[in-house]
Amino acid sequence: MPVKGIAQPVTLQNYDRSTTSFVPAKIAVEASGEEFPDPKKVLKRSLMIPGWGQITNKQIWKVPIVYGLMGGLTYYSIRLHSNYQDYRAAYYNLNPNTPDDFKFGPTPDYIPESSSLEALRQNRNFYRNRRDLVFVFIGLSYALNAIDAYVFAHLRSFDVSDDLSFKSDFETIPMAYNTHRSVPTVSLTINF
Repeated sequence: MPVKGIAQPVTLQNYDRSTTSFVPAKIAVEASGEEFPDPKKVLKRSLMIPGWGQITNKQIWKVPIVYGLMGGLTYYSIRLHSNYQDYRAAYYNLNPNTPDDFKFGPTPDYIPESSSLEALRQNRNFYRNRRDLVFVFIGLSYALNAIDAYVFAHLRSFDVSDDLSFKSDFETIPMAYNTHRSVPTVSLTINF
């Protein structure tokens, strides 16, 4: 039961900075008119279609970056796969221990017939390994897209305006414990 003249404890969830009054936090967010997206919903959207989470978070400027990164890596992996297939065909066709059935297609014109089998094998393995590494980077960029959208959805409700200030004010307030004497006290007020 509140006693008149004695301050009651203040909790941060009941404090609304904009009106300097005490209202439930949920009412304060609803009164501001800004609704924040559900982070789980944003994550699911971003996993379904890359960039959809960024659009939900109102960060549409990130969508070209997401598609540029994933598109560039995909294009590079296609080029590496094409080179891998060429060197695989050349290695198989120019190897005297394999039959002349052109199992992997004809030898490309840009690979000389006089190439050593060891050089062809090394080039084939290089392009295959590089292609597989790019596949890993494509997966990581897809995951990074989803993580970015999820984290930003969580952090979107934080106040990052230019008016983040800290004020402190000291003042003495006489409080009466009884009618015979008053004891001065010090009050500290902090506004964020």
